[in-house]
Amino acid sequence: MRVGLIGFGKTGKMVADTLLKEQSFSLEWVLRRTEQDVGTYAGLLLGSGQPVGQIYCAFAIDPSAFFKEHPVDVIIDFSAPQSVDIYAPAAEQGIRVVSAVSKYDQIHLERLRHFAQQTAVLYSPNITLGVNFVLQAAKNLRKLVPQADVEIVEEHYREKAEISGTALRLAEALALDPDRYINSLRVGSVVGRHEVVFGLNHETIRIVHESVDRAAFAEGALFAAQWLSDKPKGFYTMEEAIGLERADEEADALG
Repeated sequence: MRVGLIGFGKTGKMVADTLLKEQSFSLEWVLRRTEQDVGTYAGLLLGSGQPVGQIYCAFAIDPSAFFKEHPVDVIIDFSAPQSVDIYAPAAEQGIRVVSAVSKYDQIHLERLRHFAQQTAVLYSPNITLGVNFVLQAAKNLRKLVPQADVEIVEEHYREKAEISGTALRLAEALALDPDRYINSLRVGSVVGRHEVVFGLNHETIRIVHESVDRAAFAEGALFAAQWLSDKPKGFYTMEEAIGLERADEEADALG
């Protein structure tokens, strides 16, 4: 599968490194927001010895021509909301999109959703497999104990400014006001930790997910890309990709 990667920060580099090691994937190019390392290859920078994954500056290309001249099967986006403006021509060509951008503003999220009329799009603010199991478990527990007090705690590295997109997704799924029920901690070099706390009269239930290595995001992104490879145009979630929404629907049907 030919992959184009957008974003070459800490997580983007981990995704690129994982792609280089997987025989079923081919890293064709990398788009990044700065001109750093432009003209060289991700494979050489990451020590694989392969001149693959040439790096381009996203703001120096002509999007209408770039995606025709550098065709791929799927784009994996680990960058910023504004990148949807750059790869709109790719969506028009039918190139599939996996977006792992943590948090979108409404305008760019709507544009990403619009791409689903032209191609298959999967969006997850946290694309790790584990956090999506936590999401489903929290939704199920919320149904079982609707009277419980619920709080969401998210921890990340000290430089992360905004509220975690995953925490916002958890709040949405649990019908909680994010301004009231999300508690954010910024400490050290924590990759990412999310906890949903259910408080009952005589006990407390905690559902926790912790990313101990950014490789978890890479594994989730490749899983999503592989799953999306044969899907018709439409807007998909990671919960669908790992079968959780289907299992939830079947459980509801059984009563």
